[in-house]
Amino acid sequence: MTEQWQQDIESWIRNGQLLQATLSSPRGGGEMTAPRTVVRPVNLKEGLRYQFESHYANKVLHHNLDKDETITRLLEIVGPLYRQGLVKTSDADIQLLFSKKGKATVRKSAVSGRDTSVPPQHNRKKQRILEEGKPAPFMVELGIMTEDGRVHAKKQDKYRQINRFLEMVTDVLDALPQDRQLKIVDFGCGKSYLTFALYHLLAVEQGRDISVIGLDLKEDVIHFCSNLAEKLGYDKLTFLVGDIAEYEGLEAADMVVTLHACDTATDAALAKAVGWGASVIMSVPCCQHELFRQVKSDVLAPLFSQGLLKERFAALATDAVRGNLLEVLGYKVNMLEFVDPEHTPKNLLIRAVATPHKEPSLAKWKQYESFRDFLHLSPALESILSHRWPDEENKFVKTTK
Repeated sequence: MTEQWQQDIESWIRNGQLLQATLSSPRGGGEMTAPRTVVRPVNLKEGLRYQFESHYANKVLHHNLDKDETITRLLEIVGPLYRQGLVKTSDADIQLLFSKKGKATVRKSAVSGRDTSVPPQHNRKKQRILEEGKPAPFMVELGIMTEDGRVHAKKQDKYRQINRFLEMVTDVLDALPQDRQLKIVDFGCGKSYLTFALYHLLAVEQGRDISVIGLDLKEDVIHFCSNLAEKLGYDKLTFLVGDIAEYEGLEAADMVVTLHACDTATDAALAKAVGWGASVIMSVPCCQHELFRQVKSDVLAPLFSQGLLKERFAALATDAVRGNLLEVLGYKVNMLEFVDPEHTPKNLLIRAVATPHKEPSLAKWKQYESFRDFLHLSPALESILSHRWPDEENKFVKTTK
């Protein structure tokens, strides 16, 4: 039997009401299914078509289909392949959530004054998760948007950064538990642009049951963020004054975010995430001083004789160590460009996603040992997690060096 939401999808396409559909959380995490697919109408020489834009880790694929093909394809993948869909029509936003058994939950919110014209394929503005022209209350309160949704000229970089972060989060939502409350921690949250954005995306836009804790050492910043969370009605977003290494407020967390924690504070946050069994870790390191003082190699002496070159090499080596050690522990790691290099040199984001039934990798450990010993390193993360590394029998044991 055809369900109402399936009939609605066909009707929206036939009547030209579908403006965009964003599909995420693929079932099974197979490589054949893109982590995210966006569908939107485009004007081509052949007439109106619907473009399927499939976002993979290292590529984006496009396919243009006519109305009948679009209806068939959407009904094939919404639900069976993707557990979440956000559909924008001329008069409403419709969120589709699917259980493990395929049962659909539909949430609909009316909108007015939306531009329903179909943009040409060329000169089309980049579609963002938080669209300009659609005010998000936290963006207004933080001075990024005006009350009518226009992004302030001086806040364009921050607006792009927030959307880039949410895109990288959206790509790994399928790795998070779907059947219970999500526990998320943001270490060194600062003014919490991204913390509020994450809460807005998951709790407000997607209707998920989440609990978010933002932690920072600055009392005035935490006071500001706490007041804003209360004003916005974000009742499951809590801000606390505290140090990353000393925080003991949780026994487990599903997602850990750490942005621009200085030097080994990043390692402390990563170690906390691993100890909590986090499914997703998002880390933007900063000020990688530790290995600059340690790294040495006769072979690389021409490189290390120049302070600037040595500093950049040490920063890359630091993040290579962190990524490799997370892989040893069974995480799939991607190094991503967070913002354009022209805005900040600290633009690398480490995204680590726990693999199913993750086990320690002796091969990755051996690879790490060779790298570490070649450069004469004693990294903080290895030391903090000294009880986690595999021996010859591939068991977690304390390392001996």
